[in-house]
Order: sequence, then structure tokens, then C-alpha cells
Amino acid sequence: MGKDYYQTLGLPKASNEEEIKKAYRRMALRFHPDKNKDANAEDKFKEVAEAYEVLSDPKKRAVYDQLGEEGLKTGGSGASGAPGGSTYHYTFHGDPHATFASFFGGSNPFDMFFGSSRTHGHPGRPNGFPFHGGGGGDHHHPGNDGEQDAADPDEDDPFGHFGRQFGFPAAGGLNNGFPPGEGRRRRGGGGHSDRLGTHRRHQDPPVVHELRVSLEEVFHGCTKRMKISRRRLNPDGRSSRTEDKILNIVIKKGWKEGTKITFPKEGDETPENIPADIAFVLKDKGHAHFKRDGSNVIHSCKITLKEALCGCTVSIPTLDKRVIALPCHDIIRPGTVKRLRGEGLPFPKNPSQRGDLIVEFSVHFPDRIPPQSREIIRQHLPQS
Repeated sequence: MGKDYYQTLGLPKASNEEEIKKAYRRMALRFHPDKNKDANAEDKFKEVAEAYEVLSDPKKRAVYDQLGEEGLKTGGSGASGAPGGSTYHYTFHGDPHATFASFFGGSNPFDMFFGSSRTHGHPGRPNGFPFHGGGGGDHHHPGNDGEQDAADPDEDDPFGHFGRQFGFPAAGGLNNGFPPGEGRRRRGGGGHSDRLGTHRRHQDPPVVHELRVSLEEVFHGCTKRMKISRRRLNPDGRSSRTEDKILNIVIKKGWKEGTKITFPKEGDETPENIPADIAFVLKDKGHAHFKRDGSNVIHSCKITLKEALCGCTVSIPTLDKRVIALPCHDIIRPGTVKRLRGEGLPFPKNPSQRGDLIVEFSVHFPDRIPPQSREIIRQHLPQS
């Protein structure tokens, strides 16, 4: 069974956008590895991020509701409103911290409490950060962008004990870990948000999809249309939006299985990463009449023992819907091969020339021979 994203976030299927945001905020703060040291916290944090990525996007959610996780990731159409014959594919980018940073506007609310202890570890300061009467010292963090609700004031609120210790309001009064209004005032202070610009952004590894093509499509060449959904940064450089895009994948004549077509930087974008490349790797579909061998195609032809001994003319299909009459005057032994020159696939580097159509013969022997026929065969066949 596929993943139940609603169960992961603790939501009913009828939840609205605000309830999904609220659930993600609560669950992400609860399982963030900076706070939760359980062995499975990192995996749970990743599951929560993937669930939010799907359910917060109306198109992904529609495909998921109709086809489930497998349909969402292997390709579905119709529910997502994909035009024409385009197919919807989704692959989670694999970085829950990027989702977390995008949700909180590029900041990590745990840096206020844990950041210094991880990098400096000042002795004598609780949790490694300087205490100045309930503030965060010199730490400046961009606040909430106003689109996310504060976490529910329940036992899972990761900031509850900090509020009581430092005189902050209770959980419902915190805005991304700051008292009301602090986040917006600090946003313009040139602290953490300015330092983000000095960090070197890294590019995520390529997202690779398998693209199955028929031998006819390789023979003639074709263009595949693939619909993708990705996140893009808004002009503020912190929040993001979801965009759909149609990628036109040009399959040239004769391209071999394993050929990779890459679309640079078409993956998800966050304040901390360079979008990953999207790549498609060609995979040959099975065929009813042919098997591929490079630029050659192989056709298996079955004949009877009578045809093998007495000669025959067999009809051989081709990839361009013709039928070639192939006369066989000599005795055909099992495993005999005949080659039709230039009837295979185009050469990738020289499409005006083609490989061969190779005909492999197999001989069907009868299950029994009447006694009188056996005697005739014995008299007329050579002894050796």
C-alpha cells in the first residue's frame, strides 16, 4: 500500500489549506532533529515534509486523492487537468529541511535556541546562547510571512517551555518563535536573512525519470510532452509558489535505450538550493514482433518441418508497416538466420542509414507421424 499523507499529518481528507499548514507546522516542529533526538525523528521529519508538499498543492493533492501515491509518482493524467496526452509525474526532492526553510520563509526557528550550541558552545550559557532578559541576544531571524498559523497550544508545542522560561507569551502568542511583531521588526534588521545571501547555494542531485518509448517511436522520431510541477521562489527570495510546466522531450530517430535527456535546473527551488536538473532516460517498450539489438531488430519466424524441408515463402513485417516476402529455397535448419539489409532502425548519428532486420527461424516438429508417412520418409531421406 502507498503512503497515507493525511494520516502522516493527522488530518481528515476533508481538511482545508489552513488546516494542512497548521498540521505541518505542528508536526515539523515536533519532529525536527534539532529538537527531537529520537532515532526515527529524521525519518518522520522527512515523511511530514513529503506529505505537506503533496497536500498543500491542489494539483498534486487531486492526483493523489484519485490515484494514490503510486499513481502520483508513476504518472497520472486527468485528475491533474493535464492537457492532451501529457502525463503528471511527481518525485519528492528528498530534502525535508528545504521544505522547512521554505515554509518558515528561509529561517530555522530552532537557530534561536540551538544554533549557538551547535557552532560555538559557549560555556555557562544555557543551551549555548547568551541570555539578555528574554531576547535572543544578537540573533536576528525573519519572522512569519503571515500565511502560516501559529502552532496549536498543546503539549507538542516545542516553544512552550521557552516561553515560560524567558517571559514570552504562551504557545499561541509566538510567531515563528518570537513574541508578536518581533519577526517582522527583525526581518529588516540585516541579521540572519542578510547572512543567507552569503552562503553558497548547492544544487540538488538530478531527478531522473524513466521514459518508455516504442520501437515505432524510435524509428520515426517523436516528441513527448511531460507535465511537471515544481516550486519556484517568489520575488521576496523566501516564500515559494508552485508552478506547472510542460517539458517537450524530442526523441530523435534511432536513439538507443539508456539515452538521457536533461532539462537543466527545472526542479524545486528554495532559498538554500539551486534547482536540480530533471532528466529522462529512454527505456524500450516490449514489442509483439521485434526485439531490438542496437540499430538492428530481430524477428522470430516459425515454420513447419514440411516448409523447412521443402522450401517456402514467409511474410516478414517491418517497422514502417510493410510486409516483405522472403523466399526460402534451401533447407531451413533450427536456428537459421537470414538478414534483410537496411530494414532495421536508423543509426543515431546518421539517420539516413539503417540497421538490418534479422530473421531467426524456428522449426515446429510434428507430435506424431502416421506409419505410412514414416515409411515414405525413411525411403526418401538420405542416410546421412
